[in-house]
Amino acid sequence: MVNKPILIPAFLLFVWFLTGCGINVVATKGGLIAEGHLLLDDNFTNSIGMKFKLIPAGRFLMGSPVDEKNRNPDESIHLVEIKNPFYMGIYEVTQAQWRAVMGNNPSYFAGDDRPVEQVSWNDVIVFIDKLNAIEKTDKYRLPTEAEWEYACRSDTAGPYSFGDCLSTAEANYNGNYPYSGCLKGEYLGETLPVGSLVSNAFGLYDMHGNVAEWCQDRYDKDSNQPHRFGSLATGVQRVIRGGGWYLPAYLCRSAHRDVYGQEYGCDAIGFRLLRMP
Repeated sequence: MVNKPILIPAFLLFVWFLTGCGINVVATKGGLIAEGHLLLDDNFTNSIGMKFKLIPAGRFLMGSPVDEKNRNPDESIHLVEIKNPFYMGIYEVTQAQWRAVMGNNPSYFAGDDRPVEQVSWNDVIVFIDKLNAIEKTDKYRLPTEAEWEYACRSDTAGPYSFGDCLSTAEANYNGNYPYSGCLKGEYLGETLPVGSLVSNAFGLYDMHGNVAEWCQDRYDKDSNQPHRFGSLATGVQRVIRGGGWYLPAYLCRSAHRDVYGQEYGCDAIGFRLLRMP
């Protein structure tokens, strides 16, 4: 009896070779990335239907250049390294998803597919704790400011992930107040169902506008470098990012930072989740 050779797919041989040589595979065309010996799927969906996109590790310039119109002093530009890949929510957390975990819906603009709003940072932490318990994990959390801006920019360096202007075909904001030198657009006066418009290059929707999004970090105007988990600030004010449905375009820039007390909630603030691999 002749023994037949065992055939190993070329892709697996390639990954085996790289990892055996001590090379970390960051990304492949097949939608997988490898960190050490771990292969990660490009997309992940959890038990309540929340969809996540894998964001590769990398480095980027956080903040805005001094010549960016309408920038604030707390947007000092600096190099930040995102050392590990992470899963970012493709969409803002919806009202249906909130209800599935919390059993209620605090939102003003009702609709299962609209983003949940009128939730404080403290409320969101309770949601995360309950979701982690449901999923029997500890991998869900809010993104840090650095993770949020890195995911929002998606390898861009301008005011928006879409370029130097932001249109209301790309984001839900107050189109009566466009960015400097850009064209006016619509003003809907309410939230839209998540994913109604277009995604950025990483495949994430509504990073500009719709609802502003809570981040993990405490606010520190002199230290917007939270590539650590959380920042060194000691206050109770937390950072929000992305702008919202009623705000002018300049407050929806990739680098814009806003801050509220962690007990505060309104109909223009929601969140999206990060999940560690």
